[in-house]
Amino acid sequence: MAFVSEIMGRIVSDIDGEKVGKVKDLLASSSTDKIVHPRINAVVVATRQGDLMISVGDVATLLAPALPLKKHLADVVPYQPTPNDLWLVRDVLDKQIIDINGVRVVRVNDLELTRVNDDIYISNVDVGGAGLIRRMGFKSLAKRTRSLGSIDKPAGIISWDDVELLSGDQPMRLKVPAEKLADLHPADLAEILSDLNRSEGRELLQKLDVETMADALEEVEPEFQASLLEEMPNEQVADVLEEMAPDEAADLLAEMPEDRSKQLLQLMESDEAADVRHLLTFPEDSAGGIMNTEFVTVRPDWTAAQTLEHLRTSASEAETIYYIYVTDDANHLLGVFSLRGLVLSKPRTPVKDFMEDRVVTVNLLDTQNDCAQIVSKYNLLALPVVDDQHIIHGIISAGDALDKIIPTAWKKRLPRMYR
Repeated sequence: MAFVSEIMGRIVSDIDGEKVGKVKDLLASSSTDKIVHPRINAVVVATRQGDLMISVGDVATLLAPALPLKKHLADVVPYQPTPNDLWLVRDVLDKQIIDINGVRVVRVNDLELTRVNDDIYISNVDVGGAGLIRRMGFKSLAKRTRSLGSIDKPAGIISWDDVELLSGDQPMRLKVPAEKLADLHPADLAEILSDLNRSEGRELLQKLDVETMADALEEVEPEFQASLLEEMPNEQVADVLEEMAPDEAADLLAEMPEDRSKQLLQLMESDEAADVRHLLTFPEDSAGGIMNTEFVTVRPDWTAAQTLEHLRTSASEAETIYYIYVTDDANHLLGVFSLRGLVLSKPRTPVKDFMEDRVVTVNLLDTQNDCAQIVSKYNLLALPVVDDQHIIHGIISAGDALDKIIPTAWKKRLPRMYR
């Protein structure tokens, strides 16, 4: 077992022992046989006359304290790199990769090399502390740090099989099927996005289906959302907006240039666009501006059994069904009850018999601070928003009410009970 960091700086000498220079880099490329790991093709040697590329076939041994050549320096034919060659130090070390299993963005600290017959291949990527310590020159300490992992999978080691290298200044990334990304919690995806720059984040988003993309974007700040979608075609962005909660879509559109915002609204389905347009008419930090228009209402004369059936068939798009709101035919708010209260009621019991008719509400133009105070005072998971005629227009989740009150770093540590 050897690592790229250990080979860097080693002395290279010719067949007579005359010093040629020191190892500066290694070149590798994917082999044509069944082994998919890149094979080392050449050594880049820093000499007094400049960099010299020497084919690995001219090196007697690569995994040694010093690298002797098989011939005199004058007989060495410089290696000609190809576009497929990978410069391990220049192009790979310190690159970022996405560790899906660890739900994080990590940096390549070292590369592990393995001999297969007469060839040397890249076997693993070291993203742990051991690789960093090794590059600092503390080899024995790195071995102890590496041993902290399991026998089968040492700490901080990712197989090259799971790594995909991107060209240019882009990061490396793990070869992760889109379905695996979709399995991540939206908050985890958002955390990964926040650790990437804009171009990297856009590339990650392109691997997601529209629904997963919408869920992940809802977990990041609207300004960052807009930057990630800046170069995405309008038709695709419109599809994402339709999958987002109306209040989240409205916040995102408010961060975009007015002309593009209008174009996107025109491309959205009429019902979804109408909800978003309605929200955009209210001040950004008002109850009307942060409310969600997807909620569940029932009639007071319905039975518990009828209500449960309604929830099964019609409540899939609701922001929350912890609370169900009772209205008349004109949408005047009459009462509220919890999902627990519904489940504990007998099937034939009318809603009006177990609903609470003293409902805590906020007005459309109340401030977000007012909403946060009420949510905190009454320990609510959601808060209905009404107009002066007591017609319900939407609800505000506890998270949305507290969004600008609690710092983002603290909010991430809170239980997501209101989701």
